[in-house]
Amino acid sequence: MITVRKSQDRGHFVSDWLESYHTFSFATYHDPDQMGFRSLRVINQDRVKPGGGFPLHPHKEMEILSFVLEGTLKHEDNLGHEGLIHAGEVQRISAGTGIMHSEYNSSDTEEVHFLQIWIVPAEQGLAPSYESKSFEPKEPNSLQLLASRDGRYGSVVVHQDLSLYSGTLESGHSLPYHLVVGRHAWIQVTSGDLEVSGHLIAAGDGAAVSEETVIGLSTPGRAKFLLFDLG
Repeated sequence: MITVRKSQDRGHFVSDWLESYHTFSFATYHDPDQMGFRSLRVINQDRVKPGGGFPLHPHKEMEILSFVLEGTLKHEDNLGHEGLIHAGEVQRISAGTGIMHSEYNSSDTEEVHFLQIWIVPAEQGLAPSYESKSFEPKEPNSLQLLASRDGRYGSVVVHQDLSLYSGTLESGHSLPYHLVVGRHAWIQVTSGDLEVSGHLIAAGDGAAVSEETVIGLSTPGRAKFLLFDLG
């Protein structure tokens, strides 16, 4: 079963420095039918203008991933971590018992475009922790593991039974993804058009996959996407 979540149906928020689209209920956007998928709770597509950003604020009991698509994001937290996250890099915060952090666009001239992803952890009361990694681009028409429970292949560690992949597909190529029986997937398109087992979805769209053992992925042009393999 594949259920498509169209980009235009997402929540939308605009301020003088931020434009954000919410795949699932978040902040002032609430839809009781869109409260997440499995352990995946939030996918926000954020565009932050130069100099703008989220001031110091708290989080608890959540795994938070930031995946930068364009530009550079500046991170600071009360544990002493500070750094820049560039396009293609992934930051993981395990908020656990509590953390304070801020995120700003570090550029005076360029917008930063990133996805903020929240995952409900498998257990409560973890000590807060932080991790940031860059990944060498893989060849097109393949998947690259960004996050996993065991940190395999150099991925960042998340405290939940999931694997997060980034993928790039080019026209004329297909990429089957095999799901273990009983597992689920969420696919989020970041650019281009992607065909997911016969369903054509575009940038900003998502697709929930359940009760399938093989997901057929292809594109009429060129597409980039994230694939969550979820328990």
